[in-house]
Amino acid sequence: MGAQLRELRRRIRSTESMKKITKAQELIAASRIIKAQQSADAAKPYSQALVRALEAAASRSNLEHHLLEATGTPTRSAVLVVTSDRGFAGAYSANVIRQAEALTGLLREQGQEVRPYVVGKKGANWFRFRGREMFGEYVDITGKPSYADARRIADDLLEAINTPTEDGGVDEIHVVSTHFKNMVSQEVRARRLFPIVVEDVPDPLHRIEAGAPGGMSEAAEAETPAATTPQAEDETFPLYDFEPSAEEVLDALLPQYAGNLVYTTLLDASASEWAARRRAMKAATDNAGELQQNLTRQANAARQAEVTQEISEIVGGADALAAAGSE
Repeated sequence: MGAQLRELRRRIRSTESMKKITKAQELIAASRIIKAQQSADAAKPYSQALVRALEAAASRSNLEHHLLEATGTPTRSAVLVVTSDRGFAGAYSANVIRQAEALTGLLREQGQEVRPYVVGKKGANWFRFRGREMFGEYVDITGKPSYADARRIADDLLEAINTPTEDGGVDEIHVVSTHFKNMVSQEVRARRLFPIVVEDVPDPLHRIEAGAPGGMSEAAEAETPAATTPQAEDETFPLYDFEPSAEEVLDALLPQYAGNLVYTTLLDASASEWAARRRAMKAATDNAGELQQNLTRQANAARQAEVTQEISEIVGGADALAAAGSE
């Protein structure tokens, strides 16, 4: 057997092993997507009830709260960047970072200082490699987010916004994460969490083709949180009695709302990450299969060339013997 044929067969075996690994990763990601979606769906009823209670407390309170409405011109903003802890997810983290950079540029044009809070090892390594300061780093939580992790992040963000800017606090909190639309399409979104008004990065800053994470769309604007959507005219608003007062209830609800908002964001991003990983592993499996077919054809051609050469040598030897015998 020639050296070329041995090398081709070695490459075929290694490609087959790689194909099995990527196929297994694809199946694991497909199963995790379903679990992540179920977790996100399970969190929705509490989120909706919490938003309605917050709206009721805000409507009955005359308190001018800095988390409900902006006061003055903002000078410093915190940006929560939600990336992944693991690889094999295609351009998932790269798209989030690209959108975060677009938002950062927009805020700096408005004269604001930007303080990043980064979720996921991929984003943390990106900031660390470029020597950029991170004011919060949260790793090993994106695969299966918990409410405790979300509350820890929310507490850090609330501490920053509750601190006066002259003492190092921030005026606004933004988040950049990936929204799960369906199994084949996810999009990166940038919005403002506090004060409670959704503020998206304009489309021209960053957009990616359909079927991959990208910029904001009309559908994204239609799915903004209920806390910023006016009540429907025919909807009956529930009647609440507040003890001891609406202001104190509001102060108690806002941290809960922040924690729940971060938690649902992490769940949505987790489902998007697994969907991106499934799509990337499927593409890798298909590419490995195509490479294996090409290598097999090359190996067959090399083997056929060896057989042809051996037959030619045998025929040539026989002819030489026959010619020598006739003499």
